[in-house]
Amino acid sequence: MNLKCLVKTALISFLFAVCNEGFAQVVEPGTQPNGSEINNIITAVPFLLITPDARAGSMGDAGVAVQPDANASGINPSKLAFLDKKYGFSVSYSPWLKSLVPDISLTYLAGFYKPDERTTIGSSLRYFNLGEIQLTDINQNNLGVYTPNELAFDVTYARRMGESFSLGTSLRYIYSNLSSGQFSAGQQTHAASGIAVDVSAYFKKPTVFLGTDAILSAGLNLSNIGTKVSYSDSGPKSFLPANMKIGGASTFLIDDYNQFTFALDFNKLMVPTQPVYDANGKIISGKDPDRSVPAGIFGSFADAPGGFSEELKEINIAAGMEYWYNQQFALRAGYFYENPKKGNRRYATLGAGLKYNVFNMDIAYLLANADKNPLANTLRFTLLFNFGSTQN
Repeated sequence: MNLKCLVKTALISFLFAVCNEGFAQVVEPGTQPNGSEINNIITAVPFLLITPDARAGSMGDAGVAVQPDANASGINPSKLAFLDKKYGFSVSYSPWLKSLVPDISLTYLAGFYKPDERTTIGSSLRYFNLGEIQLTDINQNNLGVYTPNELAFDVTYARRMGESFSLGTSLRYIYSNLSSGQFSAGQQTHAASGIAVDVSAYFKKPTVFLGTDAILSAGLNLSNIGTKVSYSDSGPKSFLPANMKIGGASTFLIDDYNQFTFALDFNKLMVPTQPVYDANGKIISGKDPDRSVPAGIFGSFADAPGGFSEELKEINIAAGMEYWYNQQFALRAGYFYENPKKGNRRYATLGAGLKYNVFNMDIAYLLANADKNPLANTLRFTLLFNFGSTQN
């Protein structure tokens, strides 16, 4: 077996073991599909935390409050209500964890339709392909090739409540097939599936800010609130990566040709933090993570073993900037920070965009040290198409 297969097999085996074993008292270091190092917050299907589109990806993954486009359902569904075209769609693609293996990828398809001025209906599909793995038995006999994969399919409804405010929700079906039906811990495994919802809000207000015409906006998205999932009939169930994303943005309209946007987002996982156990498996600090979904969400703000200071470390920060010239050409940059004890994702991003008639193209590039960050040199590509007359 070559190095690529060894690395990929180890990655998938680790992910499957974490989900299948539930709340382990000891978690070995490793890399998750979202690029973070393993910490004491354990969830299933972490691919749902990946920002799929190139525009937000080039702004440090910030975007909950920036001006909307067809990809809004992936970061804040309520923004779809403020789109000014009748219908449109987008396609995004990214080779993922390319510094580890070459054939893992994320594909994202999204579309929207406005039946009236205030209502928008959207849909999206997120597909995470972990490439091919050569299966062998203990005698190294060929058992065929297996392709682990995960996907999420969304249906979104967004509604404007006035000139400045909108609400939105998404219903999500999640499917995760990390095993090929083999036995693990004496149990027959199978693909996991679950249902989740997003609840979101968006506010925007034209004003004068710092002496310049501007649009101030704020956004909130509570995502992946749903059922627990399991990879076996009688095994423990794991939480989905329920997440709270809140942020603001300021768009400065310098003149008819120049426009700047500055965005800042804060993210907090709403799942239990793993406690500290003694040698006998007794909790000595923190709280029991074996809870219901509502108890896990509400308790996630006050269950860290290190108290309030550790809770603050669980907040990720994303900051981004976007410049448009004549609404035709864009330059973007951003930075993402995650505490070293909570995943240690820290990287800068760059990107550009081109708009011509009904067509948009965006590209994002992630800057990081390849020896320290598995996301280094990640590229994201997005194509957008918008049609129909402008809505008032």
